[in-house]
Amino acid sequence: MNKKNIKILMGGIAGNLLEWFDFSVYGFFAVTIGKNFFPKEDPVAQVIAAFGIFAIGFLMRPVGGILLGYIGDRYGRQKAMLISVAAMAISTFLVGVLPTYATIGIAAPLLLLLFRMIQGLSVGGEYTTSIVYMVEHGSPKHRGLIGSFATIGAVVGILLGSAFGSVLAASMSAQDLQEWGWRIPFLCGLLLGIAGFFLRRGPDTDKPISKVTHNPLKMALGQHKRVMAQVAGMSLMSAIVFYLIFVYMVTWLETVDRILPSLALEINTISMLVLLPIMLGAGALSDRVSPRKIMLVAAALTAIFAWPLLWLMNTQNLLHMALGQIGFAILVGTYLGVLPAYMVQSIAPAVRCTAAGLSYNITLGIAGGCTPILATWMVSTLNDDLSPAFMVIAAAIISFYSLWTMRDHNPIIIEK
Repeated sequence: MNKKNIKILMGGIAGNLLEWFDFSVYGFFAVTIGKNFFPKEDPVAQVIAAFGIFAIGFLMRPVGGILLGYIGDRYGRQKAMLISVAAMAISTFLVGVLPTYATIGIAAPLLLLLFRMIQGLSVGGEYTTSIVYMVEHGSPKHRGLIGSFATIGAVVGILLGSAFGSVLAASMSAQDLQEWGWRIPFLCGLLLGIAGFFLRRGPDTDKPISKVTHNPLKMALGQHKRVMAQVAGMSLMSAIVFYLIFVYMVTWLETVDRILPSLALEINTISMLVLLPIMLGAGALSDRVSPRKIMLVAAALTAIFAWPLLWLMNTQNLLHMALGQIGFAILVGTYLGVLPAYMVQSIAPAVRCTAAGLSYNITLGIAGGCTPILATWMVSTLNDDLSPAFMVIAAAIISFYSLWTMRDHNPIIIEK
């Protein structure tokens, strides 16, 4: 890759980092947000309500995938990415300055819902469009590796959110954290967003793929339904495992294993550090070995080890908790490192942003967004701390089947 392509890739990585830092801090502070923005009669109801708004943000992802994917296919990938990072920065800042339920009553959760919906629109278009942008501009010999960097950017953003939360929880009293400390990362999101916007500005090196006027959404739904269904299916495991293990699990460790929030966030941060080299290695390996076979093996092992790993995390031993989460990180990291480039190469260039944005984000919106609230409900209703493992097993089986029906080496040519 030349310097121009490296600069383009760095812009894609930076944008994902900034977007996912902003988007993920809500999940890490869900318990605190629940206490500030919902009535205090039932603590469990507060958590469920907070995760409910978390889920709404995810449910908006398919809409964002369609809107920004349409812009990316018709007018250029770069324009879509600039819009997404600006929308994320503004909505995140507004969450950080939003008055609580005690101050403005029912308007507080309603405004929180609105800002979360804007975040969902933004991140829904950002991730898939940036993956397409990076893989299309990358060296043909290193598409798997380049695709893994797109996900690494997103995970680093989430990791920074987790680390930020861990530092705040460790350095502040519980009262200060609940009253005002939780707002700090949301306010920082504006500065990060401004930085991301200017990183992406400059000469438009990107041109629309199609030279004719077309409706990408109509074309995708009319001519590419099968591959869109396959992409949605193979994305299911990554959606459920990632948001169960790296977002909900912080709350699970606090409420089920009853450890301090600072310790839960530290375990989460360590596990995500392990995730990064695993994704990078898997992406590089997929340039030499069939990416489909790598993902099939990862899905099968996830189905086998989901329950034992969650059991290990429920043994009231900090080392066991960390080892269990690291085990999940190795499995999902292998899968996530290969997924981006394989997804891009599976979809025709003229509808790539729209088709990927819709199919991937439908899965992430419904499955990923609902995972924390469904897991909270399962643990509370079934009185089984390990019940979320069955969500992981089901998702891994479905993704395995979807991959089984796909081609080993897709012949679709990447166009720049």
